[in-house]
Amino acid sequence: MKSELITASFAPTRSITRLKMRVLDFIALMKPRVMLLAVFTALVGLAIAPIHLELLRGCAAIIGIAAGAGAAGVLNMWYDADIDAVMARTARRPIPSGSISRPEALVFGLTLTCVAIIVLSTTTNFIAAALLAFTIFFYIVAYTMWLKRRTPQNIVIGGAAGAFPPVIGWAASTGNISIEPLVLFLIIFLWTPPHFWALSLNRTAEYERASVPMLPVIAGRAATTRRILTYATLLLPISLLPWLLGFANIFYGAIALISGTFFVVLALRLHRSLQVDRRAAHRLFAFSIVYLFVLFAALLMSSYSNRFFSVLSVPPTAVPSSADEGEAVSCNAIFALRPDIFGARTV
Repeated sequence: MKSELITASFAPTRSITRLKMRVLDFIALMKPRVMLLAVFTALVGLAIAPIHLELLRGCAAIIGIAAGAGAAGVLNMWYDADIDAVMARTARRPIPSGSISRPEALVFGLTLTCVAIIVLSTTTNFIAAALLAFTIFFYIVAYTMWLKRRTPQNIVIGGAAGAFPPVIGWAASTGNISIEPLVLFLIIFLWTPPHFWALSLNRTAEYERASVPMLPVIAGRAATTRRILTYATLLLPISLLPWLLGFANIFYGAIALISGTFFVVLALRLHRSLQVDRRAAHRLFAFSIVYLFVLFAALLMSSYSNRFFSVLSVPPTAVPSSADEGEAVSCNAIFALRPDIFGARTV
């Protein structure tokens, strides 16, 4: 009788623990690390746009983009469960480990997709929602279902999906697409191949066992490291475009130049490293994550510092006696004084 009471007392605890594990498994399906990086770049695109959303709508937009990024991760794991099961790096994911079934993952991913698109369309605009829908479609259908298993250029073409978040963030704020978010798209697009190829260099045997034609499997180490160096070299001048085009200041330019040069140096060391040296590829992969975060953080800081100093630069004569007129004239004065940053836009 006593043992039955003890067992009954632990039953609610076990139920809570199981529920907690299920929640954690569903979160893992969304690839939270990848999702956070996508959300951060989207936040930068939203924040540097010349038209700002109200706080509530801005938060809703970020939640919608996060849900969309998570949905893409879930659907990717749903379709790639067979590949994940034979690779050591992914064998413990929720579906291969048996924690979540493939039908559950499919329903969860489709539900998240619908929620993300609805949230973004109702809180921002149709263009942002359409871009998010296209990004999810491209990542799942074009990359996951088609390119990944058929061509060593899978990352090059499929990487476009990961480059869309700052464009979506910009569109959520402005309702349009201009040169600024396209430059950010290009930066991430060129960053993606060396980032993933550096990872795959130390996982070549796993990709080969899973029949995934990653570049190191098809072309070998030497060709892969050569292309990594090529993309890193192309990325350096492209990363300077926000400064050269005037929507980032010298602070961003210095950060982009220093971090981009270091990226090239690591890529060169990888290209010159021996076949047995796994450290060079790991160092480049680890730095590539830090590189993208630092670059976009510098862009965010640059944007806000530009606006701060632009406000300080408005002359006192630009402020009329009427408070309402003063607000309008001050804004117009800021744009007139700093067209290199804000362009010929109106609020």
